[in-house]
Amino acid sequence: MPAAISFLHLRRAAQAIDEGGVIAYPTEGVFGLGCDPGDFTAVERICTLKRRGASTGLILLAADRTQLDDWIEPSPEEDRALTGTQAFVTWIVTAAPDCPAWITGGRATCAVRITRHPVAVALCLAVGQPIVSTSANRHGHPAARSALGVRRLFGDRVDYIMPGATGRAPGPSPIRDARSGSLLRAG
Repeated sequence: MPAAISFLHLRRAAQAIDEGGVIAYPTEGVFGLGCDPGDFTAVERICTLKRRGASTGLILLAADRTQLDDWIEPSPEEDRALTGTQAFVTWIVTAAPDCPAWITGGRATCAVRITRHPVAVALCLAVGQPIVSTSANRHGHPAARSALGVRRLFGDRVDYIMPGATGRAPGPSPIRDARSGSLLRAG
């Protein structure tokens, strides 16, 4: 764990997730809102905070490929894209049959990203699974790029805000189809 990441902050954020809470945390480009992806109530809270429907689906953020094993069943070509060298890309891959509809948006696919941001990696490792990752914003508005920005947007409706700086990416991750490589959303 990098020295700049406080064990106390990690423990508090992981505890909030374990208790069904919603947290905010820095990623490569913006602050994200996150929770346990298996907790429908927590996911519903995120959708309410963002003022968006669950039919859009949500991104799963993982520290490494193995954290996604219970959530996806990628084809070999999807797995190659997912584990390739292209950093800071969210990939659309085949979802596992029991991946919840509140994550997939009712589709047979799931949006996933393996993060390299040190705080986000440490957070996923601390909770021992992927976490929901969606930009800390109201739907259709710019995402917060700092803890203060998150506090201004959501006040105390977020259970914990993980301190740290975002990476150098200019905004949210681009989304690509893992089979075709097609760009579905520019970053």
